[in-house]
Amino acid sequence: MIIERDLTPYVVYSGDPVLRALEKITANKSRVIFLVDSHGHLDGVLSDGDFRRWVSSAASLTVDVPAIEAANTSPRSLPIGSSPAEISHAFGSGIDHVALVDERGHLVAIAINRADELRIGRHLVGPDAPTLLISEIGINHQGDVSLAKQLVDLSVVSGADIVKFQLRDMESLYRQGTSGSGGEDLGPQYTLDLLAKYNLEADQLFEVFDHCRDVGIDVMCTAWDPVSVDRLVDYGVPSLKVASADMTNHALLRHMAASGTPMVISTGMSTEGEIRETVDLVRGTGVAHAFLHCQSTYPAPFKDVNLAYLTRLAELTQAPVGYSGHERGFHIALAAVALGARIIEKHFTLDRDLEGNDHKVSLLPGEFREMVQRVREVEEALGTAAPRAVSTGEMMNRVNLAKSLVATRRIEAGEVLNAADIDIKSPGRGLQPNAYDKLVGRTTTRTLEAGDFFYATDLGDTAPRGRAYSFRRPWGLAVRYHDIEAMTRDTTPDFLEFHFSYKDLDLPVAEVFAPYPDGLPMGFTTHSPDLFAGDFLLNLASEDDDHWERSIRELQRVVDTTREMQQHFTRGADAKADAEGPVIIASLGGFTTDAFVPPAERAAMYDRVAAGLARIDDSGVRLCAQTLPPYPWYMGGQLYCNLFVDPRDTAEFAERHGRRLCFDVSHSKLSANYLGMSFAEATDLLAPHAEHLHLVDATGVDGEGVQVGDGEIDWAVLAQQLDAMSPGVSFIPEIWQGHVNDGEGFWIALERLEQWF
Repeated sequence: MIIERDLTPYVVYSGDPVLRALEKITANKSRVIFLVDSHGHLDGVLSDGDFRRWVSSAASLTVDVPAIEAANTSPRSLPIGSSPAEISHAFGSGIDHVALVDERGHLVAIAINRADELRIGRHLVGPDAPTLLISEIGINHQGDVSLAKQLVDLSVVSGADIVKFQLRDMESLYRQGTSGSGGEDLGPQYTLDLLAKYNLEADQLFEVFDHCRDVGIDVMCTAWDPVSVDRLVDYGVPSLKVASADMTNHALLRHMAASGTPMVISTGMSTEGEIRETVDLVRGTGVAHAFLHCQSTYPAPFKDVNLAYLTRLAELTQAPVGYSGHERGFHIALAAVALGARIIEKHFTLDRDLEGNDHKVSLLPGEFREMVQRVREVEEALGTAAPRAVSTGEMMNRVNLAKSLVATRRIEAGEVLNAADIDIKSPGRGLQPNAYDKLVGRTTTRTLEAGDFFYATDLGDTAPRGRAYSFRRPWGLAVRYHDIEAMTRDTTPDFLEFHFSYKDLDLPVAEVFAPYPDGLPMGFTTHSPDLFAGDFLLNLASEDDDHWERSIRELQRVVDTTREMQQHFTRGADAKADAEGPVIIASLGGFTTDAFVPPAERAAMYDRVAAGLARIDDSGVRLCAQTLPPYPWYMGGQLYCNLFVDPRDTAEFAERHGRRLCFDVSHSKLSANYLGMSFAEATDLLAPHAEHLHLVDATGVDGEGVQVGDGEIDWAVLAQQLDAMSPGVSFIPEIWQGHVNDGEGFWIALERLEQWF
């Protein structure tokens, strides 16, 4: 169970339109939204089922009506102080979200029925969330509040999600109270003497917790006794830690669980039978919880760590599991993440030579920072157990490097293919060679020239073809010089968008358009190459003066070529074309090879871009900066993009420098996903500055160029936003490899886009 106190993703005002509620339902992926009035009073709940019932019963349908009209105005709710067991009983009958309200009916939290997730402060722990990384300060503060705060600050800089401390009430915890350790064995005597020197009282620790709040990091604390539990709960810590030594202390566990505070339980020093008992106890309380595999030796020998037990622990608990490591280094923690650990806890210190066992197994700030980076890389690399699919980068390289089935001669429509008609050649734009046997004996549905690729549609009886389309805004198609005839055979777009290769810029424009002496009956836009001769990537943000100067020269060539093309078209692409010239789309750079730059450095990079653009003579054209994804693909390899990614600084650049944008919705959806921003919010920022649109779907943070409707974009919502903020702005469907098979991908996209645009 999760008690969610961050209500923003789950709440709309009752008077907000149904469309706004649907946007949030889509964004939070929980299929439910709660409605409150302007004072936060709970008015109702709107689920997918509620919406469907409303649609089926409404006399007339419009998504502009207040959401409360479609909502269930008698939602299931409980008082905020309800016990975990009471909340658990409220779930059922399809209800997995229960509102928790205060005595005046204000919505203050939402209980979510999920055993495989829990929330600790601002952090979700679960199968689809990043690994929670805990900096275990413990008593490494040496009893010094100032040192404790310093360790907190360094944990923040090192990338920790949580800092963890320990609280003991010495009088109630130990049999001799605070009177000393005389008469105890050597081990307890050492521990008691250490605690007597370095223990922080609750009020001292709370001063440190206040500092954690001020610097923006969440706190977890190990409570060693009921008195400490009560003090921590009263303070409001978002999670209680159970030390390995207390995993069998059922009375303490029940006392913790009764507070409803999420619990993280270490299993060191315990047998499987003891673990099973504790699992049953904690599960029965209904409190959100996770278990940590742990080897309670300081330092732990690698041979005793037994990381493989993580898998069994997950089976036993049916809850999130993690790893609390006491071995040297952090490489074992990386392996734990690979085995499914959703929480990693490592001790943190300034000096491993300080007194106390914990220091010896602690990471220094730089080591912790590197662990954080490596964990995030491992998470990226883990992926899923879904059937293998070809990645975007692989697909690019497959086109460049693989082989295709091609025609060996001119073949007329209606001929039966035999083995001699088919050869295997590079590049890999067409059917892969493993389709050879399926192709032999097929009757062709189209005419092919020698060297033409066979496509998947050649294995069927029909192939998509262009037709007349109807849109509320000018529409076009992406082409290369040699694609003009194929792309305009069955349809007449408002314009063509020429995607230049660097070699295209060397061709005489007059010769390219010689087959069209009367000019093409449409408008045009152009798209600058990213890559130029000699593996040169255009980058107006480059600090290298030679690279910057060449980028300016290459972009100027694109502008000059575009101006020269105008005489070969009978009209403009859109209403502005005659007055202001054709649109040019360019990715202006700002990429790095190994990591993103710190956000504070982006302003200077934008200034460098602006200075480069000021050097270009772009009179008579509309030079537009393309919005970019966080992880752009260049010739099958991936880089890190820093500029024109975040919609906030992209919009600010456009405003400050009077520059227009090519709003590539695929790129910007990937950026919104990466930034954790709603795409509707990103669109609100970018659409007012859009001079041109690339309409194409997206998945994740680097799945660009996806067919419309096959990705994550809510096209109905996007169309409404663009109609309001970018009316009349031209677009193309920029499906990756959409031009192959005479534009098959484009025709599918246009067919789908027609219903929204």
